[in-house]
Amino acid sequence: MIENTAHRFSSDPHPLPAGVGNKLYHYRPPRWLRNGHVQSVWPTLFRRVALLAPTGEIISTEDDDSLHLDWYRQGSDRLAVLCHGLEGHSRRPYVLGLARALLASGWDVLAWNYRSCGGVMNQRPQFYHSGATEDLRTVVAHGLQGGYRSLALSGFSMGGNLALLYLAEESVASTLDPRICGAVTFSVPCDLAGSADMLARPSCRIYMQRFLRELHSKMTEKARQFPGTISVDGFADIKTFHEFDDRYTAPLHGFASARDYWAQCSALGRLKDIRVPALMLNAEDDPFLSPRCFPQSREILGPWVTLEAPRWGGHVGFVERSRDGYYWSERRATAFMDSLATR
Repeated sequence: MIENTAHRFSSDPHPLPAGVGNKLYHYRPPRWLRNGHVQSVWPTLFRRVALLAPTGEIISTEDDDSLHLDWYRQGSDRLAVLCHGLEGHSRRPYVLGLARALLASGWDVLAWNYRSCGGVMNQRPQFYHSGATEDLRTVVAHGLQGGYRSLALSGFSMGGNLALLYLAEESVASTLDPRICGAVTFSVPCDLAGSADMLARPSCRIYMQRFLRELHSKMTEKARQFPGTISVDGFADIKTFHEFDDRYTAPLHGFASARDYWAQCSALGRLKDIRVPALMLNAEDDPFLSPRCFPQSREILGPWVTLEAPRWGGHVGFVERSRDGYYWSERRATAFMDSLATR
């Protein structure tokens, strides 16, 4: 662990998560947490992460839009770029929890907000989607201007798909910067069509309703910005991601349909193209993930991607009730990312 030198952090370094650098045991939560739905909602309802305010920055995209970033700098030569999930933002507890663990382990952290996320609406009709790698490419390039020796990616849910797809594209194009050392991702819906089907089930209605409620607010604001392009008339009839992506995501971002969007932007078929170490942590009881989100064969995973599928953990859960406040996923991720930086 390096000494914390940035003036905006407390003078005492964050305590290193217990277990990092030592043997990491399999995730075995208490019995009351051995339920995918409980794991999925518990952090949202009850977790609070104490972390001092980041330094904000706004950067421009090539199409004259903007991205809002949160920086946590402490003079490290290693940078972790964190990608949030659908309708999330850079200050959600799951992002802050990992940021805190990585800071304790000596990383600088850059958590970014997708277009329209983080409480600030973007300036174009387009917002964000699971394959918007051009924005992640902009963020990574900007981060590397800081002179870092190593850069690792981490992504949650949709952000995990985005990170893996980005690595695959850069690997195939032979444009992957040698300082990018790998990634760790959580609860990745790498099969977008299958995960949309999972969320359309009655057992997932509560999640779907929440997503649609948030997306309705966002599209209402978009409709005010671009009344000739976007309308929310009849939005109440939308009940699934198939319907939402057919009406909004696909046409606004140049896809023929929801299924065309899912086919082009699912990371599953691109995992074999990745050429740096990548860890995908998907819990078996995750209510969002289809069976295809748990690939086993090397023909699908390729030589560089590792899937770890704990029996429990839910969707972006992996809750651990510990004195230091870290979750199991943060201990596992920090150990993996530390190993990347020493390659």
